[in-house]
Amino acid sequence: MAARGGGGRAIRQPSVAKTVSGILSSNQGLRMREGRSRYNKIYEFNYTIQGQPCQMMFTSVTGHLMEIEFEGRYRKWHSCDPVDLFQAPIQKHVPEDKLDIRRTLEEEARKCQWLVLWLDCDREGENIAFEVVEVCSNVNSHLNIWRARFSSLIDREIHQAAQQLERPNQLFSDAVDVRQEIDLRIGASFTRFQTMLLKDAFVFNFSTDGRNLILSYGPCQFPTLGFVVERYWEIQAHEPEEFWKIQCSHTTDEGTANFNWMRGHLFDYTCAVLLYEMCVQEPLATVTKVRQQEKLKYPPHPLNTIELEKRASRYFRMSSEQTMKIAEDLYQSGFISYPRTETDSFSTRTDLHILVQEQQQHPVWGPYAQRLLDPSSGLWRNPSGGGHDDKAHPPIHPTKFSPGESGWSEDHKKLYELVVRHYLACVSQPAVGAETTVEIDIAGEMFSALGRTIVAKNYLEVYRFESWGGSLIPNYTFGQQFTPTSLTLESGITRPPPLLSESDLLDCMDKAGIGTDATMHDHIKKLTDRFYATKEGSHFKPTNLGEALVMGYDDMGYELWKPYLRSMMEEDMKAVSVGNKRKDDVLATCLQQMKACFLDARVNKVKLFQALEIFFDRTNRTGGDDQHTHGQLVRKCDVCHDSDLVLRKKPDGKFMIGCSAYPQCRNVIWLPGSISEAVVTPTVCNTCTPGPVFKIQFTFRRLEIPPNFNVHHLGCVGGCDDIMRQLIEISGSGHRKFSSTPARGRGTTAPSRNDSQNIQQQQASCSFCHQTGHSSSDCYSLTSQNRSARSQRVNSNNGDSPIPCTTCGSPCVLKTANTESNRGRKFYSCQSQGCKFFV
Repeated sequence: MAARGGGGRAIRQPSVAKTVSGILSSNQGLRMREGRSRYNKIYEFNYTIQGQPCQMMFTSVTGHLMEIEFEGRYRKWHSCDPVDLFQAPIQKHVPEDKLDIRRTLEEEARKCQWLVLWLDCDREGENIAFEVVEVCSNVNSHLNIWRARFSSLIDREIHQAAQQLERPNQLFSDAVDVRQEIDLRIGASFTRFQTMLLKDAFVFNFSTDGRNLILSYGPCQFPTLGFVVERYWEIQAHEPEEFWKIQCSHTTDEGTANFNWMRGHLFDYTCAVLLYEMCVQEPLATVTKVRQQEKLKYPPHPLNTIELEKRASRYFRMSSEQTMKIAEDLYQSGFISYPRTETDSFSTRTDLHILVQEQQQHPVWGPYAQRLLDPSSGLWRNPSGGGHDDKAHPPIHPTKFSPGESGWSEDHKKLYELVVRHYLACVSQPAVGAETTVEIDIAGEMFSALGRTIVAKNYLEVYRFESWGGSLIPNYTFGQQFTPTSLTLESGITRPPPLLSESDLLDCMDKAGIGTDATMHDHIKKLTDRFYATKEGSHFKPTNLGEALVMGYDDMGYELWKPYLRSMMEEDMKAVSVGNKRKDDVLATCLQQMKACFLDARVNKVKLFQALEIFFDRTNRTGGDDQHTHGQLVRKCDVCHDSDLVLRKKPDGKFMIGCSAYPQCRNVIWLPGSISEAVVTPTVCNTCTPGPVFKIQFTFRRLEIPPNFNVHHLGCVGGCDDIMRQLIEISGSGHRKFSSTPARGRGTTAPSRNDSQNIQQQQASCSFCHQTGHSSSDCYSLTSQNRSARSQRVNSNNGDSPIPCTTCGSPCVLKTANTESNRGRKFYSCQSQGCKFFV
């Protein structure tokens, strides 16, 4: 930050802060002191901006200063239904490990008049810039806020950026906010859904290297996996097919010409043999066409991030992750320009010759650089652009000469060489070749041969990574006739396409608009980190887990593994960054669309089970039903008033309603053990408060409830449902079977051995509702509200004689039901505490 008359400076990387401070101060009077964070130093020096003397104070952040996450309980996996994450409240805050950096910014901002942001000049950097602005403005609302735009750490560009300050771009930051929120909500909801649904339901027969298995879903990650799986399926589906083709060659003192059959090849053997025999019977070849022309092979477009990753993978077998790590090192050391750019066209304002001048010193490509700068050589050519410009950074190019630093690894040397040679190539003339095409006729069958000689190599002299194959062929004239040296019928077999290489995968992602130039390598790495794909050499192959997940979604008919949805999202984010769409509109549309996908996937989750069962064995754990794991929302907890009461299925198959904040909150509603199925519905009870209280569709086992009750019941557990309370009271744990006729043996016979065991089990459970796991003092059915309601619901009929209980021998009183659906119906109920006899 800076004192009065000056401005604060915030930079993304500590090393960049040190470099920029050194450049601006010319290392004269540069002072360093400690900040709150031991890694983020503060550099002080004097400087003049547009004629105004300033005391500059430079410090840095480390990547994003803030992170976005769900508020409170929604951060816990089992706190809510994953679909709730599409609208759960979120917050952007400074995490614990960045608090010291925040304190440094706050302390220095209080002393400053200006805040100048030197973050990376892409959308991500702009978002970090606004995070810094928020922190600093909270303690000093009078800051004059500016933005420095630069693409390389070289003196002239840094000084120029300091003198040509701009305002930060809110639209760029908004586009990143959209992406962060979309990725958080979609990723968290699908990841929780997949993991809780499948992780414990299958035996995964692969090593996780001690890491916790998370079946993650990312809106970029999954389409990337889809490319890998789709190519693998193409290979698996390929059926080799034999074909035949006629090959012809002609050798003279001038060389050999190999003529290709213009039919290509035939799959019909008989037809191929007939045509071949015709040629053999009349083998005289007649030249029907000779075409000679000059051909140009153009140099590549200026280098952007995707091309850098693709070419490093193709030329050096370097992963995209390693490429970006090395490129970042070279950038921070000042040897290349900013490596995250979509731009492949140089601005007309760029002095391209200056970038070549330093390279004249190099012992290998230095002589070529000298020729480039010599006007008489005619080698220079202004580069043609590829039509992409992110309006933030120029293409990647060398910014400082190096013969190879002592601390560089081999990968550093290779990548620096690629950047330099690529730049020298793109400002060079294309290679020139003389190309000759000859066509001949043998018995009505046409053949052609191609010959090429390179007249001028030009850019190919320096760009050693490319070649231009060709060969000399004899001279032919129109109408000339000759007898071929060889004429053969050869067979071959069709082959499947290869697995996708990293270069191929990057190309697929780029064309489909999946990810950004700065994130594509992260999405690729995530495939191997999550055990969805393996890398065999430089090619990707899906694992059984990766293939099964894609197969499951594919069987649903919802192409969540295809790039279309994410491609549209990326286009919308670009539209936000240029002001063509509003941030809130894009968020609402996208999340609504993906929520529909999520709900559809959950309805069809059996497809995921069926797909995984092809590759993995099932476990004996339930784990296969997401609603049983996290529960379905019933109402707000009326005890802690913070979390929700959710319907859950216990391991023993029984249902209960408990607080999602357990064990902090132990509020629970015990349900009858006779329930075979229970699902929370969207129907809200109009009576119970505070609401909403969602009704539950219950299904009971017929033999475990009295015959006068319906098997299906749409009930409420808020306290208003007489039928539900009655079933809780009389059904118990569900082990008793009911009959429509009076039980036999109503005498006072002693209980059998089995009955005694049952009574002992019942005495170990709640003495009122007969379920285990709680005492009568905690029983939902014994609340004062329910007790008074029960006395109003059922009236004793003293005029009828009691009958003895067949279980314990106690008298059973005849009662009359007073509920709406059973009013007037009579039943006997044992009065002995702990006995659940009913008829």
